[in-house]
Amino acid sequence: MATKADKIFVNLPVKNLDKSVQFFTALGFEFNAQFTDENATCMVVSDNIFVMLLVEDFFKTFTNKEIADTGKSAEVIVALSADSKEQVDEIVNKALEAGGSPMNDKVDHGFMYTWSFRDIDGHHWEYIYMDESAVAQG
Repeated sequence: MATKADKIFVNLPVKNLDKSVQFFTALGFEFNAQFTDENATCMVVSDNIFVMLLVEDFFKTFTNKEIADTGKSAEVIVALSADSKEQVDEIVNKALEAGGSPMNDKVDHGFMYTWSFRDIDGHHWEYIYMDESAVAQG
């Protein structure tokens, strides 16, 4: 039997929780108030995907490792799907307008389109649109 999970909770350290909430709110995300306090918030990506934004000192209580310096290294690439190329552009442009920074240039493979940015804490986010009908024909 294959191992499967119903939900995913990505935990990311942030320097300033209020600024991070403002940033992701500008991108259109909502937060679960039940799991929000001065140390953390639960960003709702979908019914089954959540990103826990944890103030760095609180994040450190969950690990004995150093927090990655996102200016020098990558700890993760959070890749999320989009419904269209236009939605990819819209979300990344919102991120850049809200204070995020460019990561990689747009990549258009015809059947797959991606673009990425770094959030205000330097975490790498990538949005992907995939034309599943083109993949099925391939």
